[in-house]
Amino acid sequence: MTVDTYPNHRQQEIVTALRRAGGSLRVQALARELDVTEETVRRNLKKLARNGIVEKVHGGARLSELEDEGDFRQRLAVNPAAKQVIAKQVAALIDNGSSLFLDVGSTTSYIADALRGHENLLVVTNSVSVAYKLSMRNNNRVFMAGGELRAHDGGAFNTHAMEFANNFKTDFAILSAVGINDADGFVLLDLDEAEFSRVIINNARTRIIAADSSKFQRKAPITICDPSEIQILVTDCAPPASLAKAVAQWGVKTVVAN
Repeated sequence: MTVDTYPNHRQQEIVTALRRAGGSLRVQALARELDVTEETVRRNLKKLARNGIVEKVHGGARLSELEDEGDFRQRLAVNPAAKQVIAKQVAALIDNGSSLFLDVGSTTSYIADALRGHENLLVVTNSVSVAYKLSMRNNNRVFMAGGELRAHDGGAFNTHAMEFANNFKTDFAILSAVGINDADGFVLLDLDEAEFSRVIINNARTRIIAADSSKFQRKAPITICDPSEIQILVTDCAPPASLAKAVAQWGVKTVVAN
C-alpha cells in the first residue's frame, strides 16, 4: 500500500460504505448512499483499485481484504495524515509528568512520535515501537511488557505481559480499535489484544480511543469493552449521524482533531 491509500474523504466514505454492506456494493447503490453521481463513484473506485483496497467487479466493487488489517508497516502507511493529526490532538491532552499506557496500534505509534517533546512521562506499553520512541529521552520512565514479541507488530500479549501491566495504575489509557460501530461499540479482530485492553482500561483514570474515520461503522468480531467505559474518542472527522448519536448515548466525548 502507498502512503496515500486514502487520499481524500470521498474514498474513505466509499470504503466505509463497502464495509458496512459486508464488503461489496454496486455503483448505483454507492452513489445513492453517498448522494453523489455514479461517475464520481467510478472515478474514486479506480484510485482505490490501483492502491489494492478494492477490486472492481461488473457493475460495482468489493473490498480486497475483509479479515486482516495487514502487518504493522502496512498499517502505518494507511491514512498517515489523519493519524498524525489525531496524534497531535492526543498529545495535547497529556501533561508533562503524566503516566499513560499506549498499545500496539499504528495510531498509537504516531502518538508516541507526537509525545517526543514531553518530559517526565511514565509510559507502560506492550509495543516495541512505542518503547523505542519514548525511552532514553526527557527523563521518561518506560516500562515494557515482557515475553515473546509478535512478528507482525512487535507486541507482547502473553499471560506474563498481562500480569505485568496489571501492576500499574495510570492517568491515561490510549488505545486503538479496528472498528467503531453503533451496534457493537469499539471492536478488534484479535482476542489477545482485546483482553490486554481490558486490563489497561480497568487500571486507568482517563480512557481514550484514538481512531481515524476509516474505522467508522466497520465491524469486527470482538468487542473491547462496554463502550460506556471509554471517555474520549479522538478522531479526524465527525462521525456519521447514527454513529454520533450512539457515541453520545454511550457518554463518550468526541474530539475531532484539527
